[in-house]
Amino acid sequence: MTDASRAGLPATITYPAAPRLDLVEDLHGHAVADPYRWLEDAADPRTAAWSAEQDGLARSWLDAMPGRDALAGRLGELMRTGSVGTPVWRAGRAFYTRRGPDQDHPVLYVRVDGVERVLDVSELDPTGRTTLDRWSPSVEGTRLAYQVSVGGDEHSLLHVVDVDGGELLDGPIDRCRYSPVGWLPGGEEFFYVRRVDPALVPEDERQFHRRVWRHRVGTPASDDVNVHGDGLDHTYYYGLSLSEDGRWLLVNGAPGTVRRDSVWIADLHGSGGLTPVVRDEDGVQCTASVEPDGRLYLRTSLDAPRFRLCVADPARPTEWTELVPEQPDSVLDAVTWLDGSLVVLRTRHAVSELHLHSPATGEHLGAVPMPGTGSLHGLSTVDALTAADRDVLWFGWSDFTTPLSVYRYSPSTGRTELDTAAPGTVELPELSTQQIAYTSADGTVVRMFVVSGRQHPDLPRPTLLTGYGGFAVGRGPGYSATTLAWVEAGGVWAHASLRGGDEEGEDWHQAGMRERKQNVFDDFHAAAERLISDGWTTPQQLSVMGGSNGGLLVGAALTQRPELYAAVVCSAPLLDMVRYENFLLGRLWAEEYGSASVPEELAWLLDYSPYHRVRRGVEYPSVLFTVFESDSRVDPNHARKMCAALQHATSSEPTKHPVLLRRETEVGHAGRSVSRSVGLAVDQLTFLGWATGLEL
Repeated sequence: MTDASRAGLPATITYPAAPRLDLVEDLHGHAVADPYRWLEDAADPRTAAWSAEQDGLARSWLDAMPGRDALAGRLGELMRTGSVGTPVWRAGRAFYTRRGPDQDHPVLYVRVDGVERVLDVSELDPTGRTTLDRWSPSVEGTRLAYQVSVGGDEHSLLHVVDVDGGELLDGPIDRCRYSPVGWLPGGEEFFYVRRVDPALVPEDERQFHRRVWRHRVGTPASDDVNVHGDGLDHTYYYGLSLSEDGRWLLVNGAPGTVRRDSVWIADLHGSGGLTPVVRDEDGVQCTASVEPDGRLYLRTSLDAPRFRLCVADPARPTEWTELVPEQPDSVLDAVTWLDGSLVVLRTRHAVSELHLHSPATGEHLGAVPMPGTGSLHGLSTVDALTAADRDVLWFGWSDFTTPLSVYRYSPSTGRTELDTAAPGTVELPELSTQQIAYTSADGTVVRMFVVSGRQHPDLPRPTLLTGYGGFAVGRGPGYSATTLAWVEAGGVWAHASLRGGDEEGEDWHQAGMRERKQNVFDDFHAAAERLISDGWTTPQQLSVMGGSNGGLLVGAALTQRPELYAAVVCSAPLLDMVRYENFLLGRLWAEEYGSASVPEELAWLLDYSPYHRVRRGVEYPSVLFTVFESDSRVDPNHARKMCAALQHATSSEPTKHPVLLRRETEVGHAGRSVSRSVGLAVDQLTFLGWATGLEL
């Protein structure tokens, strides 16, 4: 960083005092120190005072970072593209979301006979803190079930409105977080998922104990029929769907976030009892649907880690026949029905493809032309009650320079055309995108996307490397204002498709979990080294950023290889891997990471737990932790403890490599308004730009 880049910044830093407890526990023969355990309690007056001092310190630095105003303006422009969602069709009515250039949140619309109308359920809250979490129109398109939450807590309240008149017909029904809704024909009843009364379960289990219920609109939720869930693990999450004729109910579920599914099917024209199709003890993933030809289609990892498609008679749901086999170099992600053909979504090294197959034989009939190298977001065809456009497929699309838009494809013409563009118009920078294959520490080939102003490196530039590497979550090419602003300023942006994700199937996921978690970090370090060896950047210009499990990733990166990275943004992170199960949803993640209660697994966790790997006297890079006080998934105490540990331990000059903690209230782990997103991105990018020498 130059002297000019320091202009206006504080001349000195004094970190808030954080008493270190002499707390060392013997855990399965390991001496485990936890000097900042007191920071776990947000209500402790000492924690509140320490956090307030950290707020002041962070703002004194972040507000003085050079380039803030210009970056905020440019990010605002780049986010003015807005977005549009894939339509959901019900009886000739199209339901979809759209965010206009000046809107903070997407708005729900319905189009009837070519006339568009707003169904803006978030108008109930003029503060903008209310987010639309999910929505589902009835079979006839005359009623809408929707869920909203406030302040980012994701504790959804379910409501039902009349689509034509706008009257509130039902709700709010609480305890509906992550609840799907499956309407029965007629619009009088639906199936949904809701937690049981918290008074009936132990206090530390009140975020769990979900059940599938049958609800009649306008009646008290206390009268709902408990359909499924009794006797199963209390951490089960459920999904559900119904066939278009309302005959077949499909319920899928898994305990916590494990990738082992259970699937049940019920004939609602018969006994209505749920019959097992797959059990979680089978150790496979499976999603199922009954398509318009009346058959049960099952996408499964059984004997196929990259997934295959099987078919069965729903009356005999365990007698499968393979229809579309697994491919060795792509992952089968989804299937939908299109006018007598099957549309199969595949990803090949994180890039989306669509293919047509015969439902009778599984024969490959051809590829659907795609708009480019990008990511597909949602597939849609008309329902049985819609007469027009029966041979049209709609899909959401995004790539590095295309904000979320909707395309349409028709087999009769063989063409893919833009249906609805994102509503805003923005001048974009010229850039080059490519996917690079590189080798990790154990010889595994990994890939990363590199976005820059040039096809080849001309000189080392400030570079921002990101990744995730967990829970079978992958990321392909997509529009990002932060990426474009960084590259436009002269930087290089890279995203590594690390093991632990789903970019190469379930084997790829399993290669980055539990005792193999170090593979994820090795993949990340190897990506950094490849960017340096190719001439894109240097260690002094290389920054990294990650959130949630990606926060764990960059926390491990900075403690394992502090010399490799100049700056780190660590957002909503997991960092104390010994005690993560004690907070919020942490107990659900033991299948992914391992449990400290098991001696062998504690050893895995201690090998990389960032909080426990902080060492006194190490020159750590510049670090900005960003946390959200309404986070209901990852407790902000992880970042508090890690921040205190680094501020105590680092031997780096604080004014050159500061360690800061940025907090937000009334914001949670996931959705946020555009204005809040701009504010967060400005703090993150100006911090990284200042630390790596990027002139913003």
